[in-house]
Amino acid sequence: MRYFLIFFLSIFYFTNLYAENLELFKFSEKELDNLKVRKIRGAKSLTDYSLGSNDRGNFLRAEVENGGSGLGKEVSVDLNKTPILNITWKIEKDLSGIDEKSKKGHDFAARFFVVKKTGLTPLSNKAINYVFSSNEETGDFWTSPYTKSSIDYVLSSTKSDLNKWVTVKTNVKKDYKKLHNLDINILDGVAIMADTDQSKKQSISYFQNIYFSVN
Repeated sequence: MRYFLIFFLSIFYFTNLYAENLELFKFSEKELDNLKVRKIRGAKSLTDYSLGSNDRGNFLRAEVENGGSGLGKEVSVDLNKTPILNITWKIEKDLSGIDEKSKKGHDFAARFFVVKKTGLTPLSNKAINYVFSSNEETGDFWTSPYTKSSIDYVLSSTKSDLNKWVTVKTNVKKDYKKLHNLDINILDGVAIMADTDQSKKQSISYFQNIYFSVN
């Protein structure tokens, strides 16, 4: 996990984009081919990302066992215009019974990174790791056991919503102030990830309709 985060914090240098609703992913074949893929160092396998659709549009399916990899998206977000992150996601098979706050249990069936470039080196940047937890309660947060530069923040939990589509919202600008004590205007990158390299378990999850909005 640590090596993926270092990579993730280092790859985003973008131009500004803006729309009233800033769609981050279309979940199309063309897009999937162009996303940056980064395997977690030491993981036995990559996360298997595939596409599907339902009455709400396209979605991304993520299945992994004893492995993990992330998908990075090059996009810049003006948080003064569109501060609200919207995610619809589902976990079909979770990772119950692990300690997600520890290095040995730091796995999530579904997670979504946002990052702000704040210095000259990757590890000086600040990330928020929004997670669909298998063990903790919604609203809980803690510093990553791998780096103080990233905060894990539970937006959904399978303790209440296993195998259900859940739509969540969060104000990223306010979250950076709350979690990192930073006033930021421009967000510098995002990534989807599902990983089980620590627990060696299997997980299955889905992502859909990820975008930034005014409210």
